Amino acid sequence: MVLAERTAAPEGAEVYFIDLDDGATVSSPVKIKFGLSGMGVAPAGTEKENTGHHHILLNRPPLGEGPDGAEELEYGLPADENHIHFGGGQTEVSLDLPAGTHTLQLVLGDLNHVPHDPPITTDVISITVE
Repeated sequence: MVLAERTAAPEGAEVYFIDLDDGATVSSPVKIKFGLSGMGVAPAGTEKENTGHHHILLNRPPLGEGPDGAEELEYGLPADENHIHFGGGQTEVSLDLPAGTHTLQLVLGDLNHVPHDPPITTDVISITVE
């Protein structure tokens, strides 16, 4: 792997879930809307100051924690069932999730899918799908 240089986060930048709260009970498919303040959304690969694109960490430890936590901060987020990328600049998604409890964390990535420095994330929330 090649070490990526992390992009500085502007002071006060914040990412958040719109209309989805910790502890919510929902039905599948789950519509998730992403909010961002203090920055703009741009597709992956777009080199423009103070922009990024969204990622959802699904059913895994918070960003930077777990067995690959340090690597994802330095090398970027992998793309798999626990790391959902929105590199096209999408600001919402409809996810088919099985019944049960799921954890979600929204993370903003730079043009190379690397979290900003410091990372712009939500807290991990839990939802229950009926």
